[in-house]
This record gives sequence, C-alpha cells and structure tokens, in this order.
Amino acid sequence: MRFKRSLVAGTAATAVLAIGGTALSAGDAGDGPAAAPPPALDSAPITRGDLVDTETVGGALIYTGERKVMGAAEGTVTSIPAPGQVIEQGEALYRVDRRPLTLMYGKLPLYRTLRPGIGDGPDVRQLERALRALGHGDGMTVDRHFSAATARAVRDWQDDSGLDETGEVDAAQVVFLPTAVRVAEAKAALGDTVGAGTHVLTVTGTQRLVHVDLKVSDRRLARKGTRVTVELPGGGTVPGRIAKIGTVAEKDPAQQGPTGTGQAGEPTIDVEIELTGDKDTGGLDQAPVNVRLESERRERVLTVPVEALLALREGGLGVEVLGPGGGRRFVAVRTGAYGGGRVEISGPGLAEGMLVGVPRE
Repeated sequence: MRFKRSLVAGTAATAVLAIGGTALSAGDAGDGPAAAPPPALDSAPITRGDLVDTETVGGALIYTGERKVMGAAEGTVTSIPAPGQVIEQGEALYRVDRRPLTLMYGKLPLYRTLRPGIGDGPDVRQLERALRALGHGDGMTVDRHFSAATARAVRDWQDDSGLDETGEVDAAQVVFLPTAVRVAEAKAALGDTVGAGTHVLTVTGTQRLVHVDLKVSDRRLARKGTRVTVELPGGGTVPGRIAKIGTVAEKDPAQQGPTGTGQAGEPTIDVEIELTGDKDTGGLDQAPVNVRLESERRERVLTVPVEALLALREGGLGVEVLGPGGGRRFVAVRTGAYGGGRVEISGPGLAEGMLVGVPRE
C-alpha cells in the first residue's frame, strides 16, 4: 500500500493537511502483497501532561506608579536629582534656596500644616511614624495626636536637615509618598525659579512591570493571575504574572487619522504584568519586550508530536502505534489543543508510554 505520511501544522484553532497517495484505514497493519516498503520512521512516546498554546504580543518595561512632584516653596532650585536616581525616606527630592524637600513614607498627602494644637488625625500618625523611622522622637507616642513630644521630634529632624527649628511641618518641607521613588524626569533645572504648583519632578516606584496595550479582540488571552513569559530586549526571559487588566477600551490617537476620527487602529485595554523572576531587567524605561501569553491550557492530557498525525481513508486523523517486534497498527484519534509542537489526542486503547511513528529527519 503506497502512502505519504500527513504533515499537520496547527494551533488550537487550525490544522493544515498536506496529503499524497492513498490514505490509510484504522486497524490497517500497513502490509500486503502489493504494499511498497513502509517509510523509515523514528518513534516518539505518547506522553501525559499539560499542553499550553501561546501567542506573543508586544509590551514595554516600565516602572510602577508614575506621579508628579509639585513645588511648594518659592525660590531658586539649588539641587535637582538626575533621572534614574532612587530617593528613599529622609532624603531630599530636591532643594530650593538650599532648603530640602524631604521624602517621608505615607499614603496620605500633606494637606495641612502639622503643628501643636492641631486637631487629631491620621496625617499626624503618619508624620510620627516617619519621624520614628528616621530616629527621632524616642519619647513620642505614635498616635493621632500632635503632642509636645511630637513637636520636639519635629525640631530634632529639622535641626538634622538644616531647616529652621519651628516644630511645624508643611508642604514646603515634606512630601509623603508610599515608598522609595525613582526619578523619571526632572522638569526643572538647576537655577530655575519655582513656586507653588510648579511641576518639578516626575517620579515612579522602583518596582518594574510590563505594560501591554492588548487588542480588545485578544482579550481572551488575559486572565488575572495567569503565568506569562517575558522576552527581554537583551536576550533571555523572565517569568511574570498578569496582575491587572483594564476595563476601559481605548484607541491610540497616534493610530487614527489626521483629524482624530480615523478608523485605523483597533481599541486596546491596559494589561499590567508583575515580574516574578530575579533576572536583571536592566535600567531602561519603556524598553520594548515580547510577552508570551497562554491562549489555551489543557491539563493532564495525552499528547504526541504534531508530525505523528496522519490522514485516514475513512476521514479524520490517526497515529501509527509501534508495537514490540516491529508490529505497526493505525489508530483513529480525536485531536484537541495544539501547542509547543504537540497535539492533544484521544482514541481507543491509547495510553501513556506507547510509541508512535514520526517521520525520520
């Protein structure tokens, strides 16, 4: 019996067959008086495991939590950090007339001057916690009340920072941000005059993540918590996890027509990916990366190499099972997901560990 083994290439959605000669029947042993010598085969085992199909999308390495640092004190910029510099609690974000604007950790903005006699509040607790972390206020209770001990701790900190020892804290002295920050861009230069409302710095968090503008039509690829693989620009990969999926579709204005009403460009949603590996990702901001997303995952299924599939005379697909002593038989199979060069199969009598024929290279 003359035949050519099927070549099957596919994903979970498509399979293309290139078939020549006479198709085979399930159960056919592949011999007979008119049969030509069977083709030379290698063998591959039927394995059981997870089958994952992936699709690759583009993204960018960014830093978390971009925000603006605005000026509060009138004066001349006498110190400004360089882009990429990391600033931690107790350090100056910049200096005006040589007076520092100090970073302290806290989620609540400094919306009022903190001084003796002010009403209790969570902003007082936030200040006291930061002062204690910086080594001030040994006799101070960290609570919502601005006490005499709080004022002493403030004066100690002001003395160390080269500020007037007023015992009061306002927005010209302190900026509260949740964590250490990285300078993304300096909007003011040394010698510039700044004042209240001047945009002085753009800062970010220090944690890296990957941002993907995912086409709405590919929304099925993004599931919160799903593992992904990020291909770094310098080579190598790092694992990640989908942490956030946007709910608002946006169209990139750069992809629209000159009047802003063009049809080019499919709407996208924002997807944020946390990096879970410890590989160095470099210091570049907005560096392009590729992200491999799972399009389908099948758990604990039987799989064979895609090349093991062949076309049957009755229609459908089969595999050639290799038995002991050179025995060969053809078994009809149902196919499922494709991924990583393998295909999910099921069929009568098939089991993990059996050998199937694949074309010899």
